[in-house]
Amino acid sequence: MADKDTSPTLRRAGPFSGRARIALVLLLMGAVGTVWVTNWLLTERFTETTRNRAELRLALYSGNLISELRRNAIVPELLARDKALIDALNAQDYAQSSQRLISFVDEIGAASLMLLDREGRSVAATDRNRLGESHRTAPYFLDAVRTNATVFTEIEREAGGFRFTYSRRMESGGDTVGVIVVEVDLAKFERAWAGISDAVMVTNSSGVIVLATEPRWRGMTPEEALEQQSDDGAIERAIAAAADWTASTADAYLRGDAVLRIDGRIPFRGWTLSTFTTYSSVRERVNAVLALEIMGFAILAALVFYALSRKTALRMALFQRDANELRALNARLQREIAEREKVQKNLAVAEQSLAQSSKLAALGEMSAAVSHELNQPLAAMKTYLAGARLLLRRNRPDEALTAFHRIDDLIERMGAITRQLKGFARKGQETFSPVDMGEALASSLSMMEPQLKSRRVKITRLLPDTPVKVMGDRMRIEQVLVNLLRNALDATKSVDDPQVEIILAAGETATLSVRDNGDGIEDLDALFEPFYTTKAPGDGVGLGLAISSGIVSELGGRLTARNGEDGGAVFEMQLPVLNAASEAAE
Repeated sequence: MADKDTSPTLRRAGPFSGRARIALVLLLMGAVGTVWVTNWLLTERFTETTRNRAELRLALYSGNLISELRRNAIVPELLARDKALIDALNAQDYAQSSQRLISFVDEIGAASLMLLDREGRSVAATDRNRLGESHRTAPYFLDAVRTNATVFTEIEREAGGFRFTYSRRMESGGDTVGVIVVEVDLAKFERAWAGISDAVMVTNSSGVIVLATEPRWRGMTPEEALEQQSDDGAIERAIAAAADWTASTADAYLRGDAVLRIDGRIPFRGWTLSTFTTYSSVRERVNAVLALEIMGFAILAALVFYALSRKTALRMALFQRDANELRALNARLQREIAEREKVQKNLAVAEQSLAQSSKLAALGEMSAAVSHELNQPLAAMKTYLAGARLLLRRNRPDEALTAFHRIDDLIERMGAITRQLKGFARKGQETFSPVDMGEALASSLSMMEPQLKSRRVKITRLLPDTPVKVMGDRMRIEQVLVNLLRNALDATKSVDDPQVEIILAAGETATLSVRDNGDGIEDLDALFEPFYTTKAPGDGVGLGLAISSGIVSELGGRLTARNGEDGGAVFEMQLPVLNAASEAAE
């Protein structure tokens, strides 16, 4: 096709073939020489301007970063002297500590604040979801306890990225009572850098990228990050390198584009900040001048147009291929999403069935004790009926009526026992309603009364004067309480004087603690895993605590376990408190 299109043009140029060809060659040589000289001069000038701007931008970014780090470095030293926090650690009363930290975080500008006790447990935090977490092995806790200076820590997240914290130990009377942890929000710089055309990364003293405008770079070395090029990017980079004759030798290639790299050291722990500036602005300004020159060379314009058309066709072919691959990938993702939704629905049904099975299993274990409790009223009823029959024969109806009243009371008692069993075996509610935790506890203890009597366990209850209410499903809450009580009874089988202490407290959350004086828990990490059990074969399958933990999570709370300081195990169920405002909203 190219030969057919060109032959008529050559025939029309036949009368001027000799001179025209010489003029065409001279014009082409002059155009190329003029454009080359212009391009070289302007490229050098504009590249130097771009480099100066990039160095100025590097100094500005470095100054902002070191300013943020130094501003947050003084915060742990100030909070470590806060008398209210030190008094809370000494008294172990953290009712107002989280609110105090929240009032500080807006003024400080930190990402979050967290107060750890001497055991490394989070007792106060601006993020309430982190209350109760154990940080005993975290480097920011261990390093802070070992020194009297402020400790800076950078920890790589499992989901990607890094956490940056300042921590300092808190002392009272010369003893360490806790650690204050300040998380520095350096991610805001990444968000700010995302709005510019440059690529930016910050490496630590080990040469690992800790901040970057490209999320996939975090955790890599700069060399590894620059090698992260797809096959298509390599092809586009080769085409750009062949056609990009307006720029000088590139420092690096980023996403297929030649870039100018500038490194600068940050006066903080050996950190380095690097920026990658594209030559696009240089090319645009140089090409603007060259376009005016090229407009005077018609043949050169035609040749450039022809070259550009070929390049455009090649790029269109590449784009078409990418579009086809994306459509195929989208279809595959849609199928995977549909399959995942189906699996999640089946999993939800299985979890509901498993929870109901656990309730029925617990119901079966209680049936033996309940049958004993029912046999006592039945035996008494038989005795009262025999006495009433004898009284009627002796014409003493008033005394016989008294016996019938006692029989009626026994029937009511038997009905109460069966109603409790029906309520425990019934499935949970689909919608939540206000639940009085004290009443739910009383109902659970009533269901467990036969087992408590047979074991002669001492039950101690510490309840607040005012009702503590939560929003949830009473049947499922009672199921959790029965499971915790059963575990406490099982844990005290080998104890001569079995004791179970139940504490209900209301603060930021409704917390119900069940403590026993048993042997404690050996493996806390695997305690809430399905099918994990320390009981003898046949006594349990290890689903009670796993199901209970899932129920509490669905109700918006947490179920935790630990070993008590004086021995035994402590289980804590924390649920959001239903106050007057939230109850009115509901």
